Amino acid sequence: MTYSIVARDSETGEFGVAVQSHYFQVGPVVPWAIAGVGAVATQSMVNVSFGPLGLDYMRAGYTAQQALKALLAGDSEPEGRQVALVDANGTVAVHTGAKCIPAAGHKTGDGFSVQANLMEKDTVWDAMHEAYLASKEPLAERMMAALEAAEKEGGDIRGKQSAAMLVVTGKPTGRPWEDRVIELRVEDAPDPLVELRRLLRIKRAYLALGDSERAADGGDQTAAAAGLQTALQLAPEMVEISFWGGLGLAQAGQLDAGCDLMMTAVRKDRRWIETLHRLVASDRLTSELAAQIEARLTATFARQ
Repeated sequence: MTYSIVARDSETGEFGVAVQSHYFQVGPVVPWAIAGVGAVATQSMVNVSFGPLGLDYMRAGYTAQQALKALLAGDSEPEGRQVALVDANGTVAVHTGAKCIPAAGHKTGDGFSVQANLMEKDTVWDAMHEAYLASKEPLAERMMAALEAAEKEGGDIRGKQSAAMLVVTGKPTGRPWEDRVIELRVEDAPDPLVELRRLLRIKRAYLALGDSERAADGGDQTAAAAGLQTALQLAPEMVEISFWGGLGLAQAGQLDAGCDLMMTAVRKDRRWIETLHRLVASDRLTSELAAQIEARLTATFARQ
C-alpha cells in the first residue's frame, strides 16, 4: 500500500524508481531496476517476484507491455496487484487491479508512470504526474518532487513510515555495483521523505567528491577543486568530506588550505589525527607529509 514512480531519463538513459509507504522497509520490496534494461515498481497486495521477473522479461527482449502481460498471466491474484514497468525505449506499462484498495490509480507520461493505492485522495497520482513534469532537475530529484507532491496531497491514508530510491545508469558497465548510481533506503522514520531528501543531498555530495578525486588523479586540479567545493556546499556537516578533501589538497601541494579543511574534522574528533598514522602504516600517505599535517593540525587545535 503505497505510492511510487518509475521513470527513464530520455537524455541520460538512467532508470529510476522512488517510493514511500506506511510499511516497514519498503525498499527491498517495491523498487527494481537494471542498467540498460528497465525499471519496475511492484506494490499493493505485492507480488515481489514481479520485480526480478519483469526485469528478466525485458532483458530477454520483451517490451514493457509484453512483460506486464506475462507477469499478470502467471499470477493467481492479478486483481489485487499494482505494478508499473518502463523499458529501454522508454515505453511504459502499468496495471492497477480492480481489487486494489481505494483510492487507487495511476497516470503515465513520456517515459514514466506514477501509481498509488490506499491513498487518502484520488488526486494523488495527478499531483505526482504534474510535479514530475514541472521539475527540470536530474532524474532523482524529479522523482523526489513527485513523492513530495503525493504526500502534500494527502499520501497514504495510514500515514508514513519508509521510503526508498533507486537510480541506475542508462548503459551497463558489466559491473552492476557501479551501475547503481543512487540506492537509498529509509527503513522506519517519522517523516521518511524528509530523510530521503537529506540522504539524496548527501549522496550528491559524495558523488561530487568522487568526481573531484578522479579529476585529481587525472591531473585536472581545476575540476578537482570545483568538485570538492560542490561536495562541501552540499553537505557541510559531513566531516568525512572535509578530511579527505583536505588531505587531497595537501597531497596536491596546497598544505595550508588542506589543513584548514581537515581541521573541520579534527574539531569534531581528534582521532582524525590518528587516522594519518594509519594511512602511513598502510602506505597510503608518506610519513613526511603526515608529520607536516599533524604538526599544523595540533598547533591549530592548541591555539583554540
